[in-house]
Amino acid sequence: MAEYSVFSLLRNAFSGSPDWKPAWRKPDPKPSYDVIVIGGGGHGLSTAYYLAKEHGITNVAVLEKGYLGSGNVGRNTTAVRSNYLLPENIRFYEHSMKLWENLSHDLNYNVMFSQRGVLNLAHTPAQLDDLARRGNAIVHSGADSVLMAPAEIKRLMPGIDISGTARFPITGGLMQWRAGTARHDAVAWGYARGADRRGVDILENCEVTGFIRDGDRVVGVTTTRGEIRAKKVAVAVAGSTGHVMNLAGIDRMPIESHVLQAFVSESLKPFLDTVVTFGMGHFYVSQSDKGGLVYGGDLDGYNSYAQRGNLPIVEEVNSEMLALFPSLARVRVLRSWGGVCDMSMDGSPIITTGPLPGMYLNCGWCYGGFKATPASGWCFAHTIARDEPHELNAPFTLDRFHRGILIDDKGVGSTPRLH
Repeated sequence: MAEYSVFSLLRNAFSGSPDWKPAWRKPDPKPSYDVIVIGGGGHGLSTAYYLAKEHGITNVAVLEKGYLGSGNVGRNTTAVRSNYLLPENIRFYEHSMKLWENLSHDLNYNVMFSQRGVLNLAHTPAQLDDLARRGNAIVHSGADSVLMAPAEIKRLMPGIDISGTARFPITGGLMQWRAGTARHDAVAWGYARGADRRGVDILENCEVTGFIRDGDRVVGVTTTRGEIRAKKVAVAVAGSTGHVMNLAGIDRMPIESHVLQAFVSESLKPFLDTVVTFGMGHFYVSQSDKGGLVYGGDLDGYNSYAQRGNLPIVEEVNSEMLALFPSLARVRVLRSWGGVCDMSMDGSPIITTGPLPGMYLNCGWCYGGFKATPASGWCFAHTIARDEPHELNAPFTLDRFHRGILIDDKGVGSTPRLH
C-alpha cells in the first residue's frame, strides 16, 4: 500500500488519484485466527496493530459490530494527558504520552496530535495545595507539570474571568504543557490502516452473538457473519463490556455503563489555544482547528447503553462554561453526542488475562479511554502475546477488587459514577 507523503499527495493530485486505495481491506472472515479482538474502537485497533508490529502476530481479526470507529473512539472530547496522582497511573499514562508524541510518524498517518497543554484550575487555596501535591507527584515520576498564577492564566486565556466578582475566583492552576488533543477519527483510521497493512483482518458489521467453549476455555465466537474460532479471544468493547461478558456466562463485573455527553459549538475566531478544566464542577473545554468549542462534563447519572443523553446535563455543562467564560453566553451549540463509558469501581482500568481461559479483558476506562489508546493497545498486546501482563499494566487486574487493592486516583471510593 502506498505511503502517505507530500509527494504522493502531489502526484495523485495531478494525475486524477489513480493510486489511492482504501485505507483498509474489507475481507471475509476466515474460519480461524490466532487472535480475535472484539471491538473495532481505538483500543481494539491499537491492540491488533501492536500484536502485529511488536510481537509478529499477524493472523488477527478485529470484529466490529458496526462501522469502524462508531463507538467511543469517535465520541469523545479528544484530550490527551498524563497528569495523574498515583504512580501506577502516572507510569501508564506517561508511556501513552510518549507513544502519542511519535504516533503520526509511527503510523505514517497524521493523527493531528497537538501539544497545546492541559490546565486544571483551582478556585480555593485548598484546591491549589492539592494541585501542588499532584504536580510534585507528577514531576517526581518523570512527567511534566507546573503551577500557574492567576495573572499567567489570564495572559494565556484573555477570555477567562479572574475578577474578584467572579462566582468562582481562580487561585491558580496546574499545567501540563506536553498534553493536548488529537483528532479522534484519525487515530482510529491510522491504527486501522497500520494493522491492515500488517495482515490484520478488520471485519466490520460483524457482531458477536456468543462464545464457543471447550470446557471452560474460550476457543472462538459466533457472529452475525458466522462462526469464527481462535486460540485467543480478547474483549475491548468499552461500555458494552457487561453485555459481551454476559454472552460468555459472566454476569458480575466490577464496572457500570454510563452515558457521557459531549458538545460542539459554532465556529469562533481563535479564542482558546489550550485545554482547560473547571475546578468547582466537572467541565473541560478546548477549541478545535475548525473553531468550534469542544466540551463536556459529568455523566448523566444513570446506567445506560444509549449514545445520547438528557437535558439537565446540557444545562449543567453550559452553565459551568459560562462561569469560566461569561463572554460565551450568546454562542450557539451545534450538536451533542453520547459515548457509553465503562466505569470501574476505583476509576482505574482493567487490562488482564481472563476471567476465562483463552479470554483477555480490556475495560474500565471511565473518562480516560481516549488518552490511553496507544498504551492500552501496547500493554494489551503484550498481555495477549505472552499470557502475562507488562509491568505497566500489572496493577490493573480484576484480582485487585477481590483483594481490596484499589487504584483510586481521585480518592472518592468505590463509586463508579464519581470517577
